[in-house]
Amino acid sequence: MNETRIDLGPLREQLRKPRSQLKGRQASPQARAEVQALIGLAPAAGHRRDLLIEHLHVLNDHYRGLFERHIVALAAEMRVPVVEVFEVASFYHHFQILRDDESAPAVTVRVCDSLSCALAGANTLLAQVQRDVGSAVQAVAVPCLGRCEQAPAAQVGQQAVAQATPERIHALLASQSTQPLALPHAIRYEAYKQTGGYQLALQVSAGLKDPERILQTLESSGLRGLGGAGFPAGRKWRIVRSQPAPRLMAVNIDEGEPGTFKDRTCLEADPHRFLEGVLIAASVVGCEAVYIYLRDEYHEARVLLTQELAALRADPPCALPRIELRRGAGAYICGEESAMIESIEGRRGEPRLRPPYIAEVGLFGRPTLEHNFETLYWIRELVEQGADGFASQGRHGRHGLRRFSVSGRVRQPGVKLAPAGITLRELIDEYCGGMAEGHTLYAYLPGGASGGILPARLADVPLDFDTLQPHGCFIGSAAVMVLSQHDSARDAALNVMRFFAHESCGQCTPCRVGTDKAAQLMAAPVWDAETLQDLAQVMGDASICGLGQAAPNPIRCVLDHFAHEVSAGEEGSPRCARDDETHAAQSDNTVASRGQGDDGDVGVRS
Repeated sequence: MNETRIDLGPLREQLRKPRSQLKGRQASPQARAEVQALIGLAPAAGHRRDLLIEHLHVLNDHYRGLFERHIVALAAEMRVPVVEVFEVASFYHHFQILRDDESAPAVTVRVCDSLSCALAGANTLLAQVQRDVGSAVQAVAVPCLGRCEQAPAAQVGQQAVAQATPERIHALLASQSTQPLALPHAIRYEAYKQTGGYQLALQVSAGLKDPERILQTLESSGLRGLGGAGFPAGRKWRIVRSQPAPRLMAVNIDEGEPGTFKDRTCLEADPHRFLEGVLIAASVVGCEAVYIYLRDEYHEARVLLTQELAALRADPPCALPRIELRRGAGAYICGEESAMIESIEGRRGEPRLRPPYIAEVGLFGRPTLEHNFETLYWIRELVEQGADGFASQGRHGRHGLRRFSVSGRVRQPGVKLAPAGITLRELIDEYCGGMAEGHTLYAYLPGGASGGILPARLADVPLDFDTLQPHGCFIGSAAVMVLSQHDSARDAALNVMRFFAHESCGQCTPCRVGTDKAAQLMAAPVWDAETLQDLAQVMGDASICGLGQAAPNPIRCVLDHFAHEVSAGEEGSPRCARDDETHAAQSDNTVASRGQGDDGDVGVRS
C-alpha cells in the first residue's frame, strides 16, 4: 500500500518562531504618532494602566470622538489588549466611538432631561434645538447635568448654559463659544490664606494638633457622610487609620444624583476650604496619596480645581500628599464608592462585591478613606469652632446643619444651608421664598431620584437621616425636588426610573433588566401593581449596589401615596389625581404660592 508522508519539520520550525506582530488589527504609524503627540511617549516603565480613562479623554476632546484607529494605537502604546480599551471606552457615555470613515460632530449640545429640567421645559427645548441646528452639530438629551437650580440646563461643548433657550444656544454656536466659563468670584489661593486658610492644616501636619482630639471632635459633632450613605465620619477615619500602611484617600465629587448640585456650588465658590479638609483628613488618617474624582459635566469646576491645585503645589503651606485629579466620563454608577475606585484604576465603573470593604482593600488594593466633597468641606470649620456649635444646630430633635439642593416649583431654588431636621414646609417658606406663582405643593422628592416621593400631607416630616424611612424614603444627598398641582407623581417616578435604566452598569440582572422592565410597565396608563411590586422586591433584594436597591423606591411611593394616579376608575380609565378625594385633602394642606413658574414638560395635568 502506498503511503503519503508529510514532512512537518518546517511547520514545527515556523510555529516555534515568535510572531512578528500580534493577531488582529495593527496600529498604523500615523495613528500611533497622533496618539503620542497627545499623551506623550511612554516612560521607561510604560504608561500607567490607571491613566487609561485620562488618555481617552485627551483623544476624545481633541478629535471630538474616539476613532477606531486611535483606540488601536492607544492599546499598542499602553501595551494592553484592544478589547480592554474598547470595553472601557464603550462603558462611559461621554466617549463617542466612531468608525474611521465617520465624521465627528463639530459641537455636541447636551440638554438635561432629568426631572427638574423636564419640569422647566427641557423636552421642548431639545426638540427646538434639534430642529434648528445644522447637520454638523449634535444635539442630544442627557441625564442630570448637576445644574437643577438653573433649569433647563444645557452644555454647548464644554460651556454650561443656565436657563437655556434656543436663542442662547444658537448664539453660542454662532460665536463658537464652547469652552468652560471663568469663575471670577471663586476664592483663590492667596485670598484664602489671607483669611487664615491652611493654618489648621499646617498645625495638624506639624503635630501641633492631637489627631485623637480631632477624631473626638468629629464623633461629638455627629458629622456623617454627606454623599448619601450617611456613615459617621469620625468612625470611618478610625477604621482606615487602624489599617496597615500605605493608606490612600479617594474623594467622590461624581455628583450625579438628579436634583443634587451642592458640591458643585461650594467647589466653584471656595475650593481651598475643601482642599484644606482633604489635607487634614490625609494627615490624621495617614494617607500618602489622594485621588479626587470629579464628574465630567463640571468643566468649569475642573479648570478651577486644576489651577488651584497648581497654586497649592507651587507654594505648599505644609507637607502635601500626592494629589491627583481624575475626570469622570459620564456614569452615574461611579458615585458608588467601589465603582468610583474601579474607574480611578482605569476600568469600567462596576461596583465590587463586599466584603472586603474599601476601608480594608480599596484603591489599588490598599486601605482607602473614601469621602464625599461636602463632608471634607466641613472639616476646617468643625475643628476650629468645636463640635458643640455644630451639634447645637438643628430642629425637631435633630442635630447639625445640612446643605439642601432645592429645585422644582419653588420661587428661589438653590443650595440652602439649613438646620438638620427642618421640614419641607419650613424649607420652602423660610429659605426658598415660597412656592412659585400659580403653584401649590403637591409632592416632593426628599433625596433625589432614589430617595422616593412623598405627598404634601407629609411636608412636616423632619428632613434628616433616619426620619424618612418609615415613609419609604430617605434623605440621601438632600436633593429636594418640589412638585406642584400641575405635576403628577407617576410621571416623576417614570422620569427617574428611565434614568436608572439608562445608568445601570449592567453587571447584575435584577438591576439591568428590572429597571428597564419597570420603566415599560410604569409607562402604562394603569399600572400593573402586583407585577411592579414583585419586580421592586427582586430589585431591592438581589441587586449588587445601591442603584438597583433604591430604584424601586419611586414605585413603592407612588403605589403607597399616589395610587389614585395609576389605578383604574369606575369606567376603566386612570383617575386624575386632581379629581381624587385624597388629593383634595392634600391640596388643603399646601404651602402658599409665590413667585413665577410654568408647567414644563413632565406630568402636566389638565
